[in-house]
Amino acid sequence: MAPTKVLAGARVVLPTGTVDDGRVSVDGTRIAATAPGSAETVDLSGHWLVPGFVDIHNHGGGGASFAGGTAEDVLQGVRTHRAHGTTTLVASAVTGDLDFLARHAGMLAELAQQGDIAGIHFEGPFISPCRKGAHDEQLLRDPDPAEVRKLIDAAHGQARMMTLATELPGGLDSVRLLAEHGVIAAVGHTDASYEQTLQAVDAGATVATHLFNAMPPLGHRAPGPITALLEDERVTVELINDGTHLHPATLRLAFHHAGRDRVAFITDAMDAAGFGDGRYMLGPMEVEVADGVARLVEGGSIAGSTLTLDRAFKRAVTVDGLPVEDVVAAISANPARLLGLDDRIGSLEPGKDADLVVLDAGFDLVGVMRRGEWVVDPQLG
Repeated sequence: MAPTKVLAGARVVLPTGTVDDGRVSVDGTRIAATAPGSAETVDLSGHWLVPGFVDIHNHGGGGASFAGGTAEDVLQGVRTHRAHGTTTLVASAVTGDLDFLARHAGMLAELAQQGDIAGIHFEGPFISPCRKGAHDEQLLRDPDPAEVRKLIDAAHGQARMMTLATELPGGLDSVRLLAEHGVIAAVGHTDASYEQTLQAVDAGATVATHLFNAMPPLGHRAPGPITALLEDERVTVELINDGTHLHPATLRLAFHHAGRDRVAFITDAMDAAGFGDGRYMLGPMEVEVADGVARLVEGGSIAGSTLTLDRAFKRAVTVDGLPVEDVVAAISANPARLLGLDDRIGSLEPGKDADLVVLDAGFDLVGVMRRGEWVVDPQLG
């Protein structure tokens, strides 16, 4: 067993606030309350120590896809995001043929059972053609509870979330079915009105898929889904903080209105995250990535992001001006709670997994630990 480590001297962000010159003890795979005098000490003076990041909406990275790749492709993407601080990741599928999605879910479920991913998110095919974004319109379909159940069953207990246009026929019944099976129903890629969105929340929807994106804009006479999702305390709103999907003022508006406990930063990353510009496939759709922005070759719609959560963290503090504690809530604690894993991850507390990220004074990532092992060794002594 690895020796007990004491990570000392950093500014440590705890659920109760930030502690200067803090100490976190790691015993094996867990955070410990105390450490023996013989423990190895890692000096993190001048750095920040925060919980490992939790991404509930991610399609790939490192040149590999979660949406249609092999098991090794998925693991390549997982490794890429771990190196950027994401110690817990839900693999997101995109719209595809229903039988293919079911088969692919079976493979992803095996990786979830092994602990490589934290479950499966189905984004599509039950979304609106009016707000399809980078999804293949030919493969879209109205939500059918029987088909929703097919995907849930194919995931062998590893389905964590499904994004739906809940205003479509069968949408509300599908939300109820998901809620009954403990799967998060997320409102997204939707053309719903304010009133229709409230009906979805009343039926059991609890997440807004990448709020503002792929939904009607906020209007003063037609407030639409954005207003309904922001104002309802039962809903957590996903935000993509890459500087492309949202203006900083829009992001701050969402934070101000929803509050720190109802925001989850996501990447919505595709294959190019952590890899580079070029041509990629997002499901059946061809994507061109230029200057880090992913767009469909045909039509030009934004096609996910090339974001990693360490970049989202730094941007939130240095560009958006958010308090570090609020960013930690949005990038770790809140998504962990959504997944029902907050007894194990999402905060630096004794008994929880030793998943943590070391940032320098400028909020650049220098170290990542997952379950007590360095993924990225800070090499600081």
